[in-house]
Amino acid sequence: MELSNTNWNFPTTIWFGNGRIKDLALACTQLNMKNPLFVTDEGLIKLDIVETATDVLKNADIKYSIYSDVQGNPTGKNVSDGVKHYNENNHDGVIAFGGGSAIDAAKTIAFMSGQNKSIWDFEDIGNNWTYANEEGIAPIIAIPTTAGTGSEVGRASVILDEEQHTKKIIFHPKILPAIVITDPELCLGLPANITAWTGVDAMVHAIEAYCAPGYHPMAEGIAIEAIRIIAKYLPLAYKDGNNLEARGQMLVAASMGATAFQKGLGSVHSVAHQLGAIYNKQHGLLNAIILPYALKQNQMVIEDKMNYLSKVLDLNDLGTDAVINYLMDLRKELNIPHALKSIQINEDRAFEIGEMAFKDPSTPTNAKPVSSKDLENLFRAAVRGELKNL
Repeated sequence: MELSNTNWNFPTTIWFGNGRIKDLALACTQLNMKNPLFVTDEGLIKLDIVETATDVLKNADIKYSIYSDVQGNPTGKNVSDGVKHYNENNHDGVIAFGGGSAIDAAKTIAFMSGQNKSIWDFEDIGNNWTYANEEGIAPIIAIPTTAGTGSEVGRASVILDEEQHTKKIIFHPKILPAIVITDPELCLGLPANITAWTGVDAMVHAIEAYCAPGYHPMAEGIAIEAIRIIAKYLPLAYKDGNNLEARGQMLVAASMGATAFQKGLGSVHSVAHQLGAIYNKQHGLLNAIILPYALKQNQMVIEDKMNYLSKVLDLNDLGTDAVINYLMDLRKELNIPHALKSIQINEDRAFEIGEMAFKDPSTPTNAKPVSSKDLENLFRAAVRGELKNL
């Protein structure tokens, strides 16, 4: 189906279509932003698309400043420095521009701009979020430039605690961006490898949400449709980065995956979060490598769901093994490595990673209950590239 410019309101207000970046000034006006902070990352700031976006603000005589000190795995210091910049320049809102790293950092800057507690006091544990000063949360406009994390429709951010060397999830319902501008044209310069890694990241979100226990038929339906879209359009976007329909469909699917995982994630993320913190590897790439091993470990409890997913993917065979074989073929097509050892991750810290992963917020919603030893074994299998004995 050919995509056209359109708006919808789920789970927040989304303005979709080619060239929709032109509506950035309108979004600022609707949210009463007269002096927004434009947050992007240290790589993206060098690209022309940042100027494309900020020119819209200039032409509308909207005052702004740029903060781009955001790493690929954003840190607490990235956030605290951004909050300082925000407050020193009397900003009244945040424009989050980029991939998951930039958007996560931007959302957290907006959240922390009016808080007195430490960022880590709002880790997604228990009712920590209720201690926030809601009036101190700045409005957010999110503009994704990659199709992966879906952070633009999320109520949480993943931030690296440098002292603890672990990633922590910062949560509050009001860090869900008020307006999302989804413009496929902003993805045209995305390198093929980033297209692949972020695209499979979106698929992992949808698959883990689909497999998470509990009853949430809306999330499951969204997850299944996201997987179908990604399976069709990710190879097209990878092969031809100028395919606007494929770019647009992938952006939509990424938002769908993130919407679905309010049902939960699982052991892929439990392990990947720790590896991102320790080894500073790209999150989507880690997820893409770990996924088949996690499915194999969960096979006993997900077989019925994998039977249905096999039909959605139009596979010749049914079941978990059929889906794993499909994913292995997809990874080859996207030039994604088979094992973590291929990206210089070894087993030296396997026990520690298992212990850390067990404490991750994604672990309780894994398809089946897992122990720290199970997660250690999952990590070891992904390092070695061994699907047996899981």
